[in-house]
Amino acid sequence: MKLSFLLRGLLLNVMILQGCMTKNTKTLTPPKTFKEPVKLEKFGLTRTDNYFWLKNRENPKVLDYLKSENEYTEKVLSPSSSLKEQLFNEMKLRVIEDESSAPITRGNFEYSARFIPGHQYPIFERKDLRTQSKEILLDGNKEASDSDYFETTGPLMSHDQQLMAYANDKKGRRFYDLHIKNVITGKQLPIKVENITNNFVWSKNNNYLFYCKQHPETLRSYQVYRLDIRKNKSELIYEEKDETFIVNVYDSLAKEFIFILSSSTLSTEVRFQKSSEPLTPFVVFTPREANHEYEVIDGGDRFYIRSNYQAKNFRLFESSLSQWKPSQWKEIIPNRDDTLFENVIAFKDFLVVSEKKNSQDIIRYINRKNIAETQEIKFKDSTYTAELGTQAEFTSPYFRYIFESMRQPDQTFEFDFKSKKSTLVKERKVPNFDPEKYSSERLWITARDGQKIPVSVLKLKKDSLKSPLLLYAYGSYGASMPPWFSQSVFSLVDRGFTYAIAHIRGGSELGRFWYDEGRKEKKWNTFNDFIDVTTYFYEQPTIDNKNIFAMGGSAGGLLMGVINNTKPELYNGIVAQVPFVDVLTTMLDDSIPLTTGEYDEWGNPNDKKYFDYIYSYSPYDNVFPKKYPNLLITTGWHDSQVQYWEPAKWTAKLRDNNLSNSIILLKTELEAGHGGASGRYEQLKEKALEFSFILSTVK
Repeated sequence: MKLSFLLRGLLLNVMILQGCMTKNTKTLTPPKTFKEPVKLEKFGLTRTDNYFWLKNRENPKVLDYLKSENEYTEKVLSPSSSLKEQLFNEMKLRVIEDESSAPITRGNFEYSARFIPGHQYPIFERKDLRTQSKEILLDGNKEASDSDYFETTGPLMSHDQQLMAYANDKKGRRFYDLHIKNVITGKQLPIKVENITNNFVWSKNNNYLFYCKQHPETLRSYQVYRLDIRKNKSELIYEEKDETFIVNVYDSLAKEFIFILSSSTLSTEVRFQKSSEPLTPFVVFTPREANHEYEVIDGGDRFYIRSNYQAKNFRLFESSLSQWKPSQWKEIIPNRDDTLFENVIAFKDFLVVSEKKNSQDIIRYINRKNIAETQEIKFKDSTYTAELGTQAEFTSPYFRYIFESMRQPDQTFEFDFKSKKSTLVKERKVPNFDPEKYSSERLWITARDGQKIPVSVLKLKKDSLKSPLLLYAYGSYGASMPPWFSQSVFSLVDRGFTYAIAHIRGGSELGRFWYDEGRKEKKWNTFNDFIDVTTYFYEQPTIDNKNIFAMGGSAGGLLMGVINNTKPELYNGIVAQVPFVDVLTTMLDDSIPLTTGEYDEWGNPNDKKYFDYIYSYSPYDNVFPKKYPNLLITTGWHDSQVQYWEPAKWTAKLRDNNLSNSIILLKTELEAGHGGASGRYEQLKEKALEFSFILSTVK
């Protein structure tokens, strides 16, 4: 068998790098952190946590330890530093330096965002359609100039288009500071509200802004305030007392009503008021009930209700504005066992619906005056992502949707309700990229219990070698993992890798059933699905089974921890991004952010049934002496979702128990949170680190 020049060079470089890294790790000593045993007792079981002390953020030794781990990671990977730089430059070459969004029209203005070469953050601007003049509304680069981390909501314009509200997070802990600017005068209003969430809504008279605040310790979004712009005064109008619920505020395209949504994993409750009457009390739409999830959409002259009442995969109802009790709802879209009804947007004359069937996205419209009139948008490609985009206005004659696949960069289309045709309005042109070099396909792999697991696969069309594999998954919270376009992954695929996404149970790719089969007392299905998909690839003659790598983040990082304990021999390397690995201890501590709202996902371990079940897979509790694969573990010092100490403790315990000569590395972003570094180039550097780790450990 002849090797292509590219792959022959790859293998030579890998052998050189691996030799250097093996030599390097033998001469380097991993950081040592002291043990301070803490006994954790529950239901007659005593667990000893030697590294519990790492939870103390105020202890300077904690930060010193994380810095020493960063230094060790850098030294171990130093032989691949040129490869990391090469990967970063490759990824950067695929970045559109002056990338811009498709403009969206609202009122007399056209809004858009754009990047400028060499800069990290977008610039938000608008064009006056009457005069054709342009103005910059918000420059993310200037806003970020005094901070190492930066995220912004971008501008939310008042109904008269004169006031701009926006909020910035400069820590990475998802606490935002609110700012308001008069774009007509150019003056910043003397308003600064701190530590809010990233969603807020204007009243129709432009005098009030509704926003949510988080609890400073648990980070639970639990309060809704009404800000009087003229008086610069905020008033608490609703507080969610149930610690298993969070709140947010929203409106719809019609802009007639403002809604407060209280939600837990399996139950919701909506309150509403007229946007034109912002001082009136909010009214409960339908009282919360266990296992009833619903949301209300403003249809202008009626309400639309997406509900799972006696409907596993949700259905759509409508009600009048004056009679909205469930007994007065009229069904528009029924429940279907094979189709998950995910979302609806109400326009003046049409409804636009997004659904999922056989793990594939569906978008269709329905005529509001004749619901029998419906049309589905047709897509080509065996595995793809199609989602509703940012919409213009309630009366728009078109709606926007976005299409992409693993080898097709995203395309924004407008579908005209009258002509019933789609028009391409924006395509992401990726430099130095040819989609025809690659193939993508959908596989259905049989799990041990007979379930068929959908898997999306990307690879080079012309590849005669056994291919290393990177397998990615998430599998929690009912979140589907779309087969989207990732420009960075082609740096692996071009080097001969196969890249696959396993759509395992715990997501919603096959409907709500798929989610329910991967949570609480059925959580092992998630882990077994991933292992069974790995085993399938392990046995394929086209896959190099000595070089199978796995990657997952957050709850997907929990998945990485379980497979690392359960089947370490299947993997040469694992990248665990911000991994939720100390599940049992975290779920027993309701002072830790977001714990109380997680019981419907994982089970409440104060119940022995769930204590025992979570203990059976909790990665930190199931580290025992064995041969572990190579691991790169990442975390963020300001992470609000998975606290830094979980990955840190896990790293130390893995090293204590590792019987192989594999490398176990911890990288902490000291200026970032759950999403990693901010800025488009800094994010590429993180990905270059992960991929250089993978390539340098190829056997």
